[in-house]
Amino acid sequence: MTNTFDFERNHYDRMAHFSVGFYAYPIAEILRKHSLVNSRWLLYLFPIFSIVTLAAAYELFEWQYALLGDPEAGAAVLGSQGDVWDAQKDILADTLGALFGMGLFALTVDKRKR
Repeated sequence: MTNTFDFERNHYDRMAHFSVGFYAYPIAEILRKHSLVNSRWLLYLFPIFSIVTLAAAYELFEWQYALLGDPEAGAAVLGSQGDVWDAQKDILADTLGALFGMGLFALTVDKRKR
């Protein structure tokens, strides 16, 4: 894809983060199956917020680990492939994956009710 679309970097990392967002679907399924939430809003928002929180926590741990290992090398790793916004874009990819997963969940829940 990098060569086909003339991207400056390899977007495998972004696709992996997007796919992590799909974990929102099983979170919602567990909440629904065990009746852990009473509100339809919470059923849809809690999984998305869970993924965003985990993604942000992961990026913070990655940052701390890189800085503790070698502060100079850590800064290079964190701005991997020349993108200083890499962590924020990774969190966005996780969030978009969660939104997509919850869209699929909404479609399947509505079909099961019919």
